Amino acid sequence: MANRKKHVQKNIRKSKSDKAASWLFLTPTMIFLGVTALLPLLYSVYLSFFKMKLNLPNAVPEFVGLSNYIRMLTDEALHVSTLNTLLFAVVSVTLEVLVGLFVAMALCSDKMWARIITSIFLIPMIMAPVAVGTLWRMMLDSTTGVINYLLSFLGIPSITWLSSTKTAMIAVILVNVWQLAPWVTIICAAGLKALPQDSLEAASVDGASNGVIFRKIVLPYIAPLLTIVVMLRFVDAFKVFDTVYVMTNGGPGNATEMLPNYIYKQGLKFFDAGYSAALAIVFVVIMTLVTVGFLKMRDRMEAQI
Repeated sequence: MANRKKHVQKNIRKSKSDKAASWLFLTPTMIFLGVTALLPLLYSVYLSFFKMKLNLPNAVPEFVGLSNYIRMLTDEALHVSTLNTLLFAVVSVTLEVLVGLFVAMALCSDKMWARIITSIFLIPMIMAPVAVGTLWRMMLDSTTGVINYLLSFLGIPSITWLSSTKTAMIAVILVNVWQLAPWVTIICAAGLKALPQDSLEAASVDGASNGVIFRKIVLPYIAPLLTIVVMLRFVDAFKVFDTVYVMTNGGPGNATEMLPNYIYKQGLKFFDAGYSAALAIVFVVIMTLVTVGFLKMRDRMEAQI
């Protein structure tokens, strides 16, 4: 009995020692995140209640209460950029998931040819967004771009991809899909390889078609994974800045004006720090709520498996 008691006390001391060591190793990271992330966020919350012009020398913040937040309700440019961002996120993420899942099913193999094609397919994903935007801006140029040159062989006249309000958003979405569909492919391929092979083999032996196997077995098993993929891509699509900024800078007009670009312009082009901070805070809150919603959806799907 005494030995058992000593053993329990030893385990308790070891557990406390492990917790202390864990907190010791986490402390530098928590301090770094607090200084670089939490403090700027709290300052942005504070600044959102003030009117402050960064381009005025010796500017003193003027308290305006909720005026910056109320201003959002009547800001037509903000409404347009919000709709543009929502359209961009929904369409691009839908295409990325469809393309990524289809390619993942085609490349879900351990054979050498599949590995080589997968490696080639990953090239767009590892490129810097600024490089991608610059590359495609040159390729989509209406006079010297290679895309219009190739289309000319099909008898299609030159298209003003980035200078027309009808095609600019389409071009930006397709470039985003081209760059990030490989990421979806890699995640989906990992999920497909983890499927229970006995269930697939049993369904195949019973004579189930590929479509039935996909709908009844594959899709329910990977649904939680797809939810996480959609969540990450949707939030990331709402934060798109680099590629769009390089390709169109929100133009022509405001046809491709996205929320991050609009917030950037308010703060660093029009120097309205208070309104820019308010926009950023609302943006963070909405993205947090969207993330929580996706996580709850994933939990419900996992409970049904």
